[in-house]
This record gives sequence, C-alpha cells and structure tokens, in this order.
Amino acid sequence: MLSPIPLQSILEIDDPVTYYAERIVSGDIVAGPHVRAACARHLRDLENGNTRGLVWDLTAARYAIEFFPAVLRLNGGKFEGKPFELELWQGFIVGSIHGWKFSATGLRRFQIIYIETGKGSGKSPLAAGLGLFGMIADGEERAEIYAAATKKDQAQILFRDAVAMVDQSPHLNECITRSGSQGKEWNIAYHQTNSFFRPIAADDGQSGPRPHIGLCDEVHEHKSGVVIEMLRAGFKFREQPLLLLITNSGTDRKSVCWDYHQFGAEVSAGAREDDTFFSYVCALDEGEDPFTDEHCWIKANPSLGITIQEKYLRDQVTQARGMPGKESLVKRLNFCIWTEAISPWIGYEPWRNAGQDPIDECELYGRTCYGGLDLSSTTDLTSLVLAFEPVAHDPYWRLLPFFWLPADGLVDKSEKDRVEYPVWKTQGWLETTPGKAISKLHVLHRLAQLADCFDIASIAYDRWRIADLKQLAEDEGVVLPTLIEFGQGFKDMAPAVDQLETLISNDQLRHNNNPVMTWCAANAVVVSDPAGNRKIAKDKATGRVDGIVAALMAIGKTNAVDAKESSLSEHILKHGIRTL
Repeated sequence: MLSPIPLQSILEIDDPVTYYAERIVSGDIVAGPHVRAACARHLRDLENGNTRGLVWDLTAARYAIEFFPAVLRLNGGKFEGKPFELELWQGFIVGSIHGWKFSATGLRRFQIIYIETGKGSGKSPLAAGLGLFGMIADGEERAEIYAAATKKDQAQILFRDAVAMVDQSPHLNECITRSGSQGKEWNIAYHQTNSFFRPIAADDGQSGPRPHIGLCDEVHEHKSGVVIEMLRAGFKFREQPLLLLITNSGTDRKSVCWDYHQFGAEVSAGAREDDTFFSYVCALDEGEDPFTDEHCWIKANPSLGITIQEKYLRDQVTQARGMPGKESLVKRLNFCIWTEAISPWIGYEPWRNAGQDPIDECELYGRTCYGGLDLSSTTDLTSLVLAFEPVAHDPYWRLLPFFWLPADGLVDKSEKDRVEYPVWKTQGWLETTPGKAISKLHVLHRLAQLADCFDIASIAYDRWRIADLKQLAEDEGVVLPTLIEFGQGFKDMAPAVDQLETLISNDQLRHNNNPVMTWCAANAVVVSDPAGNRKIAKDKATGRVDGIVAALMAIGKTNAVDAKESSLSEHILKHGIRTL
C-alpha cells in the first residue's frame, strides 16, 4: 500500500504549494489524473502566467496555510483539540486559493473552487476553516460567510464544524460571539469587522445574501444549481468573493455537480481556460479497479493513513463484494467513481462476465425465445429484448436487445442524455425511425421481420402503450406473435427480478454487449415493498432503463414454457442447464 507523504511538516517547506505540485508531477506522490493535471497547471502558470496578468504571492499563500495550525483546532476522536495542521494536499488547495492573484489589482485570482475526494478525507473541516479565515483574517469588512445547502439541516453540518473549531480554539473563543443555545447555534460573529458566519438554505435566499465566502457541502446531492446561483448572484457586491464546492462523487451525470466536475477536469487539463476556476478532483486512472488493487486507493483518498485508514477501506471492499448496491456505494463514496445509479441492481462485474462470449445473431435463428416490449410514448427509447432458451450445444439463456429512437433530434437527445446515440446508431446497436417521434409503424414492421427470423413464442408488453400498435397491426394486416400483458407493479415484476438476478448470479445468462443495454443495466435501480418484493424504479434511475424492463418482461414469461414447471429453477434442471 502506498501511503501519503508528508515526510516533513508543511510549515518547514518554503513553498508547500509548488513543492506538492512538483512531487505530484514527478510521481513521487501518487495521485489521479485530474490532480496531476491541476498540479501541472500550477507549474505552467508559474512559468508563463505573467503573460495573462497572474502573479504568485508566496507570502499570502503561507499566511493562509499558517493560519490553520496557529488559530484553528480540530474536534472529534483522536483529533480533539489538536492544531489543524494541513496535509500537503490541503496546503496545495489553501495556498493556491490565496497565493494566486491578478497582478493589476492584487486581488485573488480564483473565485470558484471545486473539491471532490473520497469520504473521510477532511473536506468539511477544511471548508469550515476557510470560512473562518475569510471571516476574521481576510481583511474584509462586513464579511458574510455562508454554509449553504438545499436544506437548512444539511447546511448545519458544515456550520457545526466551524462552531466546534471556535469552541476548541482559545484565540477564537475570545473574539467570536455565538447566537443560539449550545449545540443549536445559528450564527457566529466577529464584531471587529462586523462579519458573520451562518448556515443558509435555498429558501433563505429572499434576503439577498452578499457572500464574501460561500461554502457548499455534498454538492452531488443538489438537485439543481439554485443554491450555487443564489450565492453567485451576490458576488457583484464583493471584490474577491469565493465559492467553495466540496463533494463526494455522485450518480447523476445530468446534475450541477457533474457539470462542475467535468468543467474542473477540463480546466485543469488545459482543454478549457478559466483563470478564476480551481479544482482538485480525485479520481482513479482508467482501468484501475479498487476492488483488486489497493495501490490506487490513495488517488481517491489523499489523507489515507491519517483521517481514513486502510483497514476501514479494506472492510468496505470486503463487505461490498457480491452486493451490487453496496459495491456501487463504496466505489462512489470511497473511490471517487461516478456510478450510474444510486443503488444499481446489477453489479458491473456480473454484467461484464455475462457478456464474455457473445453469440452470432445468426446462430439464434429458429431458436425458441420470449420477447419483452417496452414501447415509448413519443421521443423516448423503445426497447425489445428477446430471451432465448438454452439448448444442448449452448447451455445459456441469451438476451438479444433491439432499441429505437426518432431520427430527428438524435444529436440533441444525445447531449441531453449524455450518451453516444449517434455513435451507437453508426455501430448498429441502435435503430432510428423517421421523424421526430417514434414511428410505431416502423417498429411494427421490424417486429414482423424479427418474428420471421426467430421462433418468438410470445411478446410481453406494458398495457399502457400497446393499443396503437395493436390497431396498426390490424390495419396493416401484420400477424405478430402472441401478445401477453405484463404488469409493471410488484406482482408481475418481482418474480422476474428474482429470475433474472438468479440467472446472472449463477452464470447462466449471456448478452451480446450492446452498449445501450449495458447503459440501461448500469442505471437500473430496484425498490422493495414491505413484503420484500422488488421492481425497477424508473424515477430513481439517472438514465434510461427501458432495456432492462424489456428483459424482465421477456424473462418473466418464460415460466409459461411448461405449465407443469412451477419455477424457472425446475425448468433449468429439466433442460440440463449448467448450475453453480
């Protein structure tokens, strides 16, 4: 296991920001791609930033870094009452924020700071410390410091860190006034400059905050950019305002958090230019798996061995193996991996394994299968999945999916859903129908064509969207396989969820690696009723799940193969399918 390096106290280093950047870029300290890029950016700016009006003020950087151990005290566990000695990565952030300035004005260069690390790295105390610095040591009259969130109770979490620091610090205890009873403080004030620090939520924005510093915690939980924009709207009243966004990795790639994540990574890499934006984004390198390689852990956990221990992470990994929902949570919170859903039902490894030996579509001609059809209303994804029975020479259930979208507006829809629809169409994984809405006539004729190729015993469907297709089939004289209604509630879905899960877990199913289907699988989230029955929850998924819904409908009807067979497991045993 590679451990973090401070080999010496940060205060013993003349320029800890540049020192850290050089050691990251040289590889002496292990870090992920975006942190390496941020450090390389610092070194580039030292070399040529003056051409853009930037100047590195080492004295200001050290002043801010030294404030932490000199004034602030930590709280909780073994850190209770100890000076807040910054780790090198924290010093890089604090020093960069306060050291980089515009030469023409002498004001701070950075206004937006985005920090994304693994859980337990010390982001919240760092943010609270920066807020306290801004209130008492930044030379700002009537400074307004806000711990902001969408809800007041969430905003209180970071604010309580700041209050605890005040409680622990002899210096701050003497000069800061608290409002509210102990443990229920709602404001702290520094009367020497008429400044204050308080929590604020979206509903409090009517008064028009004028933040000198805004601190937003858990940005991945923000459903919109309302809170962030509320704070930024007040920047016009300040000369050098600062907005600090701290977060774990999230699940929603359409969220404001993902937007800042992407923008921060691109600015650090030089793909975009914004001299007012700073990011420290922890991530693993492509292809690294924290479940098999502990050496990459430090890339997501820069305080590994200090605020978070290897044993804790090892326990998290052990508990997550074989539990897809837990696996996703651990990857997201502990290893900075953006997952596609809050608790994805199907784990990445089992799904990948099920795609290890795709079969040629032609080899499925004439083989009995069952269909599941998830028709969209107008512009959404329409999905058909065929589930093929095992045969003597191929002892696996085979899933063969088909997908349709309207041809018009495909690029716009790709940008909205943040997936590569045009690429998938070119590669043959996705079909398009003419016009701006799904052409059910086009889908109907394609279904008839597939029925000529495959022995489709039946097609299960969601009754809410089938009437038009049935009428079209009658009008066009198209004879389809037997259509069977399939409810979308717990009653019908729960057995199908159990069946498909069993097939995947027992290595009895294969798919053809269609990337649209893999995307749907990654997005799929299940919810349970009080009896433990499960179904797919489309409202909790961050992307399309239509392919998985269609697969469940197809698999759910395979029990009808033989009325004497009471379960899929009996069917499997009867037909001699390999079990584990």
